Amino acid sequence: MGEEWTPSVDLSEKEGKYTLKAELPGMTKDDISVTYEDGVVTITGKKESKKEEEGADYYVRESRYGSFSRSFRLPTAIDETKVDAQFKDGVLTVFMTKKEGEKTRKIDIK
Repeated sequence: MGEEWTPSVDLSEKEGKYTLKAELPGMTKDDISVTYEDGVVTITGKKESKKEEEGADYYVRESRYGSFSRSFRLPTAIDETKVDAQFKDGVLTVFMTKKEGEKTRKIDIK
């Protein structure tokens, strides 16, 4: 197949931290890259195709293979020294702490 595909992602915010979860079944942590630049967190990777079994007749083939890239602009800057990423059971989880002083402020309209 070798085409682009889009993994499912959840991005949430709670108590001064962002949490990004991406479902990446069949991949290893070495297949994935996470970057942060100018307020944008990006996950990229490539899932290699498994060899088809010779002589096998496939009735359904829904597995996706190829490269992917997902980018998300965060509403506030993060402290790049307080980022933690984990990969377990096919799920990438990235924890990002907001920078001090980057709190949302309500603006009164005059």
